[in-house]
Amino acid sequence: MLNTRPIKYGTVPMRAIQKQMRTIVAIACLYAPLTSEAQIEDRKQIVAKGAEVEELGTGFSFTEGPVADKKGHVFFTDQPNNKILRWDAKAQTISTFSDHSGRANGMYFDRSGQLIACADEENQIWSFDKNGKKTVILKDYQGKLFNGPNDLWIDSKGGIYFTDPLYARPYWKRDPSMQQEGMYVYYLSPDRQNVSVVAKTLTKPNGIVGTADGKKLYVADIGASKTYVFDIVNPGELNNQQLFAEMGSDGMTIDNKGNVYLTGKGVTVFDNSGARIAHISVPQSWTANVCFGGKKKNLLFMTAGKGVYGLKMNVKGI
Repeated sequence: MLNTRPIKYGTVPMRAIQKQMRTIVAIACLYAPLTSEAQIEDRKQIVAKGAEVEELGTGFSFTEGPVADKKGHVFFTDQPNNKILRWDAKAQTISTFSDHSGRANGMYFDRSGQLIACADEENQIWSFDKNGKKTVILKDYQGKLFNGPNDLWIDSKGGIYFTDPLYARPYWKRDPSMQQEGMYVYYLSPDRQNVSVVAKTLTKPNGIVGTADGKKLYVADIGASKTYVFDIVNPGELNNQQLFAEMGSDGMTIDNKGNVYLTGKGVTVFDNSGARIAHISVPQSWTANVCFGGKKKNLLFMTAGKGVYGLKMNVKGI
């Protein structure tokens, strides 16, 4: 215990006084709550002035896959509990959209408003209508199961790019070993009739997102702790793979300024040149995924561990 008895300056050496003061300062710093300035590094003022990370919901097992609909409501998953939840942008309440999600992971809305999900339980791609009714739209490649579709992005024509890493799940009934020849990035055509491999060069692809103009595709290689950017030459055709950031990512999003958001230990933001411009700490050990939601599409919605969190931004989702 710290000695708090009064010090008689006339009898105690000055170095002892200085030592005790340093100890007091150290203990105060240890127990002081973090301020918003300590939690948020923001070099380009992309975060709204005075905004702090807010808890929007908690009590889940592991949250993932956030995506916003046209009204800004955010759908996300509680993967271990096999649920898709819906955060209401107006009421800011959370309700259950589906209690049989196929252990959904990454999700995205298509042009018709169908919610498309990487259904990890059966290693498939599912579609959900507005009532939560599911349809299997992709179940294998060349007669073999996928390793485990993880995250996806849908282009303006309706084509689906998705990653297929291997994360062995305790709930799988199948052989947990590699099902395909490697961990690849795939493309499913808009008519859902043709699927092809579009990238074979990554160690363990995970997060994925494309630009608003459909010309660039970012793919995180979480196995190599790097993120790459590809040119989209034609739908389902990638070229010119370039290193974007020396950091992997679980999930990803992009804002209307072209900044790219990577997740893991909080959220790290890079501009379109690959320069780091911001970092957002989240009070969980792992931040799995991120999207923009809310009525104005300026709420950064983060899924992390047992909770979901929000941060008001000066930028918006695309």
